[in-house]
Amino acid sequence: MKKLVEMIARSLVDNPDEVQVNETENETSVLLELRVAPDDMGKVIGKQGKIAKSIRTLTKAAAAKEGKRVAVEIMR
Repeated sequence: MKKLVEMIARSLVDNPDEVQVNETENETSVLLELRVAPDDMGKVIGKQGKIAKSIRTLTKAAAAKEGKRVAVEIMR
């Protein structure tokens, strides 16, 4: 799932080298922290948060196949 979020974020932003995804995992859940350049925050969040919601939906679908829960946080 980390690679999925990283791939999506890199394709959206102007500075793909500054994309960082940190993954924290336990038995039943995964926390993904996405960090991008300050100028690219709007591109990852999207208008009214639609892109961020789409990223979360895709990761939840991938996690459901593994029987886990996932949370994606977009950090500054």
